[in-house]
Amino acid sequence: MGKYFGTDGFRGEANVTLTVEHAYKVGRFLGWYYSQKKPDERCRIVIGKDTRRSSYMFEYSLVSGLTASGADVYLLHVTTTPSVSYVVRTEGFDCSIMISASHNPYYDNGIKVINEKGEKLEEAVILEIERYLDGCMGEIPLAKKDAIGRTVDFAAGRNRYIGYLISIATRSFKNMKVALDCANGSAAAIAKNVFDALGAETHVISSEPNGLNINTNCGSTHIEQLQQFVKDMKCDVGFAYDGDADRCIAVDENGDVVDGDLILYICGTYMKEQGTLFNNTVVTTVMSNLGLYKAFDREGISYVKTAVGDKYVYENMAATGNCLGGEQSGHIIFSKHATTGDGLLTSLKVMGVILEKKQTLAKLASGVKIYPQVLKNVPVKNKQEAQEDEAVQAEVKKVEELLGSDGRILLRQSGTEPLIRVMVEAADMETCERCACQVIEVMKAQGHCI
Repeated sequence: MGKYFGTDGFRGEANVTLTVEHAYKVGRFLGWYYSQKKPDERCRIVIGKDTRRSSYMFEYSLVSGLTASGADVYLLHVTTTPSVSYVVRTEGFDCSIMISASHNPYYDNGIKVINEKGEKLEEAVILEIERYLDGCMGEIPLAKKDAIGRTVDFAAGRNRYIGYLISIATRSFKNMKVALDCANGSAAAIAKNVFDALGAETHVISSEPNGLNINTNCGSTHIEQLQQFVKDMKCDVGFAYDGDADRCIAVDENGDVVDGDLILYICGTYMKEQGTLFNNTVVTTVMSNLGLYKAFDREGISYVKTAVGDKYVYENMAATGNCLGGEQSGHIIFSKHATTGDGLLTSLKVMGVILEKKQTLAKLASGVKIYPQVLKNVPVKNKQEAQEDEAVQAEVKKVEELLGSDGRILLRQSGTEPLIRVMVEAADMETCERCACQVIEVMKAQGHCI
């Protein structure tokens, strides 16, 4: 991770840690950088944004920087991160930018840069952007006369993505009653159109964004509202997305949560049956539940554990050819169709398994016994010092010895916030809580906590 860019782009509170000046300079660098790579052609960059109030401000700042450096900018307007990834790799753009802070509150925002392959931008280029932001590169020349860039309305790109999603479904959703929680975010512009086109009886909540209500008590990080809605409306299934719709968490017909781990199990076992699970392997992160691994062992499915972040999941998939991977949080990647987590695609894939197997979502997920898990976010002064402290590590080792093969503890640094995440899995919730608190108390005693 760099000084500004974390595992999912440059993210921070709007006009506090992420400013319009930052956005302008990111635009200036990217417009210049991609123009240098193909001096005989006009540089073309596509931008999408989520529904945060500040997204418009950052869009205009990025456009100013990009066009001042000679790039033509194509605007998708409010759309999802996976749609931006789809458009850049299918429409011949040099790179793309998504303005979003994903599941964060409305006052945060972020700049995600995606390369021409639809993948997260290479680390080497990110480091060059950071050098420019810190004034270490000197001035970038301004475009003059007819070299100055222009903006183009490209809402058609979003419509092509909707068509692509519809084409992936293998069965009609007729007679299926589906609930969608759009998190008052990007999915509000797309999700209902897709499910309606496929014949579902679609019921939508949290689909009235006002710039300030994105992710507020709704969406994949606040699943309770959808759980109640599914039960009240007697829906067959529900799907909740996050602010930029690259995550999906499902709710079964009983109102129970089917998280990313369970989705990996449902899709992984189905793909194995169909002979489409390449290498017979599912890519997970270290945060996946112990119960998922025990279920995969029983089903004869291999698995890989990466660092947390769909970026790392995809890097493994790209290197090995593994075709299914994801995170407990709902970032699921189907590499045959996408290069990033895609909440809408994930919900279509889950629908496909329900219809093909003629089983309810609850039945499909019943093969996994999820271990109780506690995840505590601990605000700290310095993430690395807190995690590497000898006393903290000694306490972690004690917990590991206590849990043995029936549980585990994991400490990791947040990629986007000043937090250490302490995760414990064990046979019961009381043990999880006690073990997590033991480690946190040592962090406090060592003076690391804010």
